[in-house]
Amino acid sequence: MTHETPAALPPVPFLRRRSVRLALYGVLGAILLGMLTWRFLPYYQYTSLDEAIAKKRVVVGMSREQVLKSWGSPYKIDVTYTDSGTRRELWVFEDWIDSATVKHRYLYFEENALVGGWY
Repeated sequence: MTHETPAALPPVPFLRRRSVRLALYGVLGAILLGMLTWRFLPYYQYTSLDEAIAKKRVVVGMSREQVLKSWGSPYKIDVTYTDSGTRRELWVFEDWIDSATVKHRYLYFEENALVGGWY
């Protein structure tokens, strides 16, 4: 009867280590929570849309009329339609910082509701 020694196990790859996986899951969970908070934060920042309008802010869900009250008229409006017939609008606002510098703000509407923007 021969006595064999067990073969040495290969080292566990770095990303498969339990402590590394738990740290990665924690970071990814925090990022997801931050993304969800960032997405829904504007809804709870103002008690009403009238308060947002008074502070010259726009919030997802506002109508065109509410945005006009808050920011005024846009410089340009581009209208397109999806294959299903949904009306999409891109509103472009220009803010002149000085005679050579202009800042653009963009708002996106679907039907009559603000769905997003970049400003």
